[in-house]
Amino acid sequence: MAGGAHEELAQYGQLGDLGLELLRRVGRQVARSQGFPPPEGHAAWTDDAVDELLFEMISRKGENFLLTCFLKTVDDASLEKMFFTSIRNFLIDEAKRTERGKLRRRFAARLGADSRFRAVAGTSPRWALTSHPPGAVWQGDLDELVKAAWEVRGVWITAWNHSGPTPKETVRALMAVLTGVLEAAGGAVREEELAKVLEARFELLAPAEFTALYADDGALIDSATDQEHGTVPVEAETVAGEIWADMSPQERTLLSFLEDDPAEVSGLLRLGRRQTSAIMDALREKLMLALTAAGSDPREVAAALLRRSSEPP
Repeated sequence: MAGGAHEELAQYGQLGDLGLELLRRVGRQVARSQGFPPPEGHAAWTDDAVDELLFEMISRKGENFLLTCFLKTVDDASLEKMFFTSIRNFLIDEAKRTERGKLRRRFAARLGADSRFRAVAGTSPRWALTSHPPGAVWQGDLDELVKAAWEVRGVWITAWNHSGPTPKETVRALMAVLTGVLEAAGGAVREEELAKVLEARFELLAPAEFTALYADDGALIDSATDQEHGTVPVEAETVAGEIWADMSPQERTLLSFLEDDPAEVSGLLRLGRRQTSAIMDALREKLMLALTAAGSDPREVAAALLRRSSEPP
């Protein structure tokens, strides 16, 4: 089938029978191998579920999608890789959008029941502190709010449930960060933006992990050096190295277990639960201070630290 689907696209400016066949085949491959949930109303990735996904993707992307496919590919092989990347990225966005909606409903209910916060009605719901002047709206860069979120210290989420009641410690952490972010904003912030800030601060909605073999242009990716798929910048590696050097052997051991129950970690340290919990709390606080004071992206530095902790001594 070499050249068939791509030649159709070049000749007609749209997908023909061969192009649709290729798109559906790649769609089934991506949907069934990447660990993403099927569309609402489907219990599994049936052919109908895949077709629904592809229809939704093309409808949203519009004519530019096919134009991009044509401009970035030269034959059927590169077109197949382009389809794979596009479908995979769309599934990532869909998964995050669905989970973000759940997160928004979760914290909006808490904000609505707290007199310190005020809902601002509109086509895009916003939240403000009651102390904010009426009509004050935040219009800055999202990174500023993420930075403000990281500056709220002493809070973390050790367990995140996707259904059921939210644990008290999780509620406390969410509310503390939302309060700090809104104080820094000085006005109403879109609910969607607040959700993105919480995602970044607590890394709540991490998509399914995978290793891509090809870039959009069809070139083979070197997964060890590709920036988009996990390489940590040199600056972050340097900062992580400095933090790592300042950590004790005990702290280095604990780094990979900070999200675990102290009762389970206590056996590793051969200490009691309370003492283990206190040590873990102190390490979290120490890391939070170091990450926010470093001047680099805290997430990139944290990723570099975790990578070091997983390496053999």
